[in-house]
Amino acid sequence: MSGAYPWLVADIGGTNARFGWVAGPGRPVEHVRVLPVTAHASPAEAARAYLLLLSEVEPATAAPRSAAFAVATAIDGDRIELTNAHWSFSRAQTQAALGLDLLLMLNDFEALALSLPRLTAQQLRQWQPAPLVAQPPIHALAVIGPGTGLGVAGVAPVAGGWLALPGEGGHATLAAADDFESALLAHVRRDFEHVSAERLLSGIGLPVLHGAVAQVLGSAVVQSLATETIVERAVAGLDPVCERTIDAFCALLGSFAGNVALTLGARGGVFVGGGIVPRLGERFFASEFRARFEAKGRFRPYLQAIPTALITDTLVALAGAAQAIEQWRA
Repeated sequence: MSGAYPWLVADIGGTNARFGWVAGPGRPVEHVRVLPVTAHASPAEAARAYLLLLSEVEPATAAPRSAAFAVATAIDGDRIELTNAHWSFSRAQTQAALGLDLLLMLNDFEALALSLPRLTAQQLRQWQPAPLVAQPPIHALAVIGPGTGLGVAGVAPVAGGWLALPGEGGHATLAAADDFESALLAHVRRDFEHVSAERLLSGIGLPVLHGAVAQVLGSAVVQSLATETIVERAVAGLDPVCERTIDAFCALLGSFAGNVALTLGARGGVFVGGGIVPRLGERFFASEFRARFEAKGRFRPYLQAIPTALITDTLVALAGAAQAIEQWRA
């Protein structure tokens, strides 16, 4: 039947494909392996490579009956094309190639959002002082993720589970909260007709933000720096322009997170995922993120009551994919 065990789950990005295994009811995602996307022609081939690795440690493992793949692209119909990788494939053909009764395809942030209700304190670093994430949550939850791009999604409680609310919130227009940020956006608009949140608050955006900060400060920066370099120099305290760039990044991200909380009514919490913020370490928690999250005038008390937390577990999207199968079976 659809949803029968064992389950194969995957979190597929532009660089890596993470696979995991759910052996039976109540079991966690186990035997996680990370495979490079470029080393395989398709998700079916990568899945077969994973299953071969699994057979070496669990020789008696049965073939998967059900699967859910979280992919870093928008899902619309049978054809799936990764935004930042060469994989272009049919969901139906992949299901047939793997002999599956069920194959669900989710946007990666849809899967991340579905993981939120089950996150534990060990998988989070919560902002203090701020309200703690309630367990079990009873209100809508939201996640934002500055990685290569800027992902946004939410989940709302419904009868029997949680309804994922995937979208493209990272492409919403970014707003300034002070004169310095207004000057930054004015500079960026010289090159881009639309300045979205992702344009500055992402891996592809940090170099753009850095260039704007340098210009507004009147710094003699002549070369574009990679995101990794900007983060490293800021965290090490070696470069005032990089430090100011990360300070602006955290403040703008806080304002954006507050907008997401208000838009989705995410009173259960706003969670930060993605690969950039964890690398900021203490600088993030000493930043203006939380103050700017709350700085919404008459709705400050509303936002003060909403917890914010950094997701520290990099594998939670696999649990979200498993949750998608669980809810499909219900």
